Parts: sequence; C-alpha cells; structure tokens
Amino acid sequence: MGYETLQISLENGLARLTLSRPDAANALNREMARELMQATAELDGHPAVGAVLLSGAGGRFFCAGGDLAAMSTAGEDAPKLLREMTSDLHAAVSRLARMPAPVVAAVQGVAAGAGFSLVCASDLAIAGESAKLTMAYTRAGLVPDGSSTFFLSRLVGLRRATELALTNRLLGAGEACEWGLLNKVVPDDEVVAAAEELARGLAEGPTAAFGATKQLLIEGAASGLETQMERESRSIAAAIGGAEGQEGVAAFLAKRKPRFHT
Repeated sequence: MGYETLQISLENGLARLTLSRPDAANALNREMARELMQATAELDGHPAVGAVLLSGAGGRFFCAGGDLAAMSTAGEDAPKLLREMTSDLHAAVSRLARMPAPVVAAVQGVAAGAGFSLVCASDLAIAGESAKLTMAYTRAGLVPDGSSTFFLSRLVGLRRATELALTNRLLGAGEACEWGLLNKVVPDDEVVAAAEELARGLAEGPTAAFGATKQLLIEGAASGLETQMERESRSIAAAIGGAEGQEGVAAFLAKRKPRFHT
C-alpha cells in the first residue's frame, strides 16, 4: 500500500514508520490520521514485524501536533473533521500499544500535541539533546487526545501530568527523561541510530512474549491485585507452552543465545 504522508519500510523484522509532512512540521491532518490507521493495521497483522521504529521526517520536528490551519479552514465542519481524525488516530494508537512488536520512538526536534501523545504511547523513546516536548492543546483552547490522558499520568504521575496539560510548558529532553517520558537522551545526530539499535535488538526477541507483556502492563494499571495475578498466571502458562517459551528455556539451560526467529 502506498502512502502520501508516511514512509514505511520493513527489513529483517524492523518496521520503520516515519511521519512525513516535513514542510508542515509533520503535523497531523485528515490524510495522515487515516494513513496512520491503515499503516498500523498493516504492521499489526504482519508476521515478520518484530519491532517498530517511529520517527519524523526532516529532523526538525517529530510531530508538531494537529494541523490547526486545516482545522480552521474546515470552519463549521471542524467538529466533524476532529471526530474523524481522532477516530483514526485513536485506532492507530490502540494498535501501536497492543501490537506484539515493541514500538520505539526516535524523537528529533519538537513533539507537541498529537506528537507528544505518540511519544507517550510508544513503548520506549529516545530523544536528541535539543528535543522539546509540550502538550500544547489548551494553548489553542482544545483538550488532549491521542491517548495522552491515559498514558501521561502513568508515566509522570497525576500532578505533573496536570501541570503539563494546563500550562503547556516546554520540557527539554533532559527534564523529560528525568520525569520518565523518555528512556534515553543522546546527541542530536545519534538519535535515529540509537533508536534503531534498540529496535533491532528487540526485533530479534520473543515477539509474542513482548506482546503479552505489553498487554499485562496496560491492564495492570487499572486492575486489582488478584485479577492481575490471574492474568499473569494464564499468560506465563501460555508462554511456556509456546515455541518462544520452549526455545528460551532450552537456550538458557544450554547456555546459548536463543533463536526466536528462524
């Protein structure tokens, strides 16, 4: 499938998903939202995808958020436009969060609004030293979308999440890492390489086990202790009976590197 606002490639288990509207700061418009929904459906159902590297084209912006100019041009149809865009965006975020393959964000430049939300929804995130992150929604009289009100407080706590959502203050990469929004900060010219190295290592790992683990972590945030432990019990029992579990245990006992993908 061809895309106008995204770049997608798959090589040796690593899928690259690049937001590609560099002349518009990689801002999310109707077409990008639709294509993100389509692309994540394609990646989620692809058996060869072991990890996803999410980035923005051009290097100056990861994603500047929603395309406010397009929203303004829509006039009285703006509410309809936003319903359509968020429906597709949320379907895409749901697939990124729930697909077995880990999602690694490579954050260069500014991540604002929906871009900020995509960073929050990624499993892991690496940013350049000059990267900046901001919620930005209420500055324009809008409210957060893209899953940020679900993931942000889980990452940084409710007090800090409220501060970011109401004040829209700019977080530098170092502070964002200290707060838990990022896993690592590297020199600007090393962001993509560092994120790719991490993603390639994950692509060699046990994809089904990663997927079950992601699911447990999402569900565990809102579950009671006994309910979550029952999920853990069922999940680890299923894992030991699967090919990945059997290979992993055999490799551990034989003191060799496991071969999860043949």
